[in-house]
Amino acid sequence: MPELPEVETVRRQLAPLIRGAAVINARSHLSAKFTSASDAIGYTIASIDRRGKYLLVGLTNTTLESQPSNRELIVHLGMTGALYVDHAWPDDPYCRASWDFADGRTLWFRDIRRFGRVAVVPTGDHRSLPTLHHLGPEPFDPTLDGPRFHRSIAASRRRVKTQLLSQRPIAGVGNIYADEALWRARIHPGARRVGLARASALLNELRAVLLEALDNGGTTLRDYRTPDRSEGRNQFHLDCYGRSGRPCRRCATPLISRELDQRTTTWCPLCQAH
Repeated sequence: MPELPEVETVRRQLAPLIRGAAVINARSHLSAKFTSASDAIGYTIASIDRRGKYLLVGLTNTTLESQPSNRELIVHLGMTGALYVDHAWPDDPYCRASWDFADGRTLWFRDIRRFGRVAVVPTGDHRSLPTLHHLGPEPFDPTLDGPRFHRSIAASRRRVKTQLLSQRPIAGVGNIYADEALWRARIHPGARRVGLARASALLNELRAVLLEALDNGGTTLRDYRTPDRSEGRNQFHLDCYGRSGRPCRRCATPLISRELDQRTTTWCPLCQAH
């Protein structure tokens, strides 16, 4: 599933392509997860932001007095979602939603497994999307420091990796970057108690792995593509995720992989002793 670096890479590429475009038509798959695409008709794209793993496309209404003046098109890429801009309707069976622009171009959402979704909501009103509504702080929020991060983790007895994936202590981190940061911080992913010093170290490592992945255009394991149809490069720089059975880059002990709270997790049994 695309995580913060992948979604932010998509946002950065997409923003100059669609900012200022006027939506004159929309199509969608029959699933309720996509049908609200048509609610963007009549609006102009004013901005493209990101919150966690969600894209927030700001819409302004300058023509239809019967509609609200400001709304947001929310896009979650799910596991296999991608956004492209073309000059024609795509001949693709996995196109789940599309928006036609007044200049003749089309923005379309390709999603093979249909785990993504789109929604059009009043600006800032995310109550219909509970995960987005309850997201924790962004990783690079200047108010997020070690003590605040530690308090959030210490408030629960769940495993530390499970907490990271919940999006409550920090937004935008998924399976890949949780494994990477925990390995770097030498914390067992199943730990239920993480002290202040280790929590601060984990926060620093989370920020580091996210920044590195962003510099590398994200991680492509199978489906992730950017709007220019490129793959990410960060898969060639992973230290832990997906390397089960291979030697730890620190101590040469074979990494192991197990399912923790229904998520496949990889770690070093020596460096990340429980």
